[in-house]
Amino acid sequence: MGHPNSGLTINQQTQNYTYQAAIMIATKMQKMALSGASRSALANPFFLKASTKVAPTLSIALQHPVRHFSGTENVKHNNSSAATLSNHAHAFSSMAAMPRGSLEKPLQVLDMATVRKIKSELMEVDANSDGRIDAEELKALLRKHAAAFTDAEIVEIGDLYYASKAGDSVSFNRFIEAIDHAAAAAVDADKLSKFDEKIDHFKEGGRHPLGVGSCGVEFLHTTRSHHGHYTPEELDVNLTHTPPKDLRDKLAFNSVKLMRKWFDLFTGWKNDNITVNNILNRVIYLETVAAVPGMVAAIVRHFRSLRTMKADGGYMQLFLEEANNERMHLLTFVRMKDPNMLFRAAVVLGQFGFGAAFLTAYTISPAFCHRFVGYVEEEACSTYTKIIKAIESAPEGTELAQWRTEAPPKIARAYWKLHDGTVLDLMYAVRADEAEHRDVNHLMSGVKEGQINPLYDPEAKLDTMLAKYVSDLMKRGKE
Repeated sequence: MGHPNSGLTINQQTQNYTYQAAIMIATKMQKMALSGASRSALANPFFLKASTKVAPTLSIALQHPVRHFSGTENVKHNNSSAATLSNHAHAFSSMAAMPRGSLEKPLQVLDMATVRKIKSELMEVDANSDGRIDAEELKALLRKHAAAFTDAEIVEIGDLYYASKAGDSVSFNRFIEAIDHAAAAAVDADKLSKFDEKIDHFKEGGRHPLGVGSCGVEFLHTTRSHHGHYTPEELDVNLTHTPPKDLRDKLAFNSVKLMRKWFDLFTGWKNDNITVNNILNRVIYLETVAAVPGMVAAIVRHFRSLRTMKADGGYMQLFLEEANNERMHLLTFVRMKDPNMLFRAAVVLGQFGFGAAFLTAYTISPAFCHRFVGYVEEEACSTYTKIIKAIESAPEGTELAQWRTEAPPKIARAYWKLHDGTVLDLMYAVRADEAEHRDVNHLMSGVKEGQINPLYDPEAKLDTMLAKYVSDLMKRGKE
């Protein structure tokens, strides 16, 4: 029978002997009668200093004195200086009742069995055997859990991790501590909400366990763009309303109501007489205006970033995507009807008038403008809901009923990935877009100055990744 250390590297053999020495000390301490004299001996600083030199991981050995150290583990000191977490809360809650593990300090949720599994996987992907994990090694780690992460998610997380760390890596211990913090967040699922609450990211001393920065949000694609991947639940839009809270909100709300009446008059819109012609008149003019706010917001923020020589916080990409999405609505509908010259002239006048007014307002109060757009999108969701109901209830043989089977323009099939979809399916997708803009702009109305884009906070993104990873690891362990 070969020596138990055969096949290990010199570093691993050294760690093995060191760990075994720690076990011997722990076992001896447990067997001592702990009389008054023995307690004094254990409390002796010299004894504690000597035991620390023998094994920095003595705290682990004391908790698990019978565990033998194998070549698949690598215990070392840490030498280095934000879909949701609530999906994994049940698994972490059951773990929270188990004895806690410990690295350089006690962990909040993870037990030592899970810590050993994580460290084993980290060593497997540690290409350069430096006891640290970089972006490429993180992607290799996530690929081991293909059931939990798609290829696109792995690439996105890898890019975000690289950008957030500026290409640097973190030690295994620090990575495990970050997993523990993310798992602790999932236990308290009441903290989580899609838009209204911001997740605590458990920073220590104001710093995330992974030491991530926010540089990545300035140049990574920071939008929630998934227009071709709506789920049935996302297509089933609820008509929500955010009540005005103060004078600013009331001014925004009443301005939208006044604009709505003007729109109805200009486009000939009547709720009791919805036809193909007045639908197209309505949505074409609406989308020429709806594409203005996102572009104005992006331009103002762009120039402010240049003027102040400060980062924007990841908002420009978000608003540019919103503006482009509204433009795609327009390019789709004009392929279904070509507006006449009078209509086009009205668009030009409206663009200059509304564009100038919105630019002025955004320069003065971005919060007012985002609340205003949020209310505009509430009206848009209401309009598209009426259109959908009119199409679904239209008598057979009518022009409107044909939209239940008629294919949408090619540009729409390509953009929303409608494949064999119909114009009715197109209306569902457009309404889902408007609902997203509604929620985003209401959220942005409450964003504080200097706050990172809450829809793409690197810390939140990485916390979610870590929670999904350890949840899948635990699930596989039970199978």
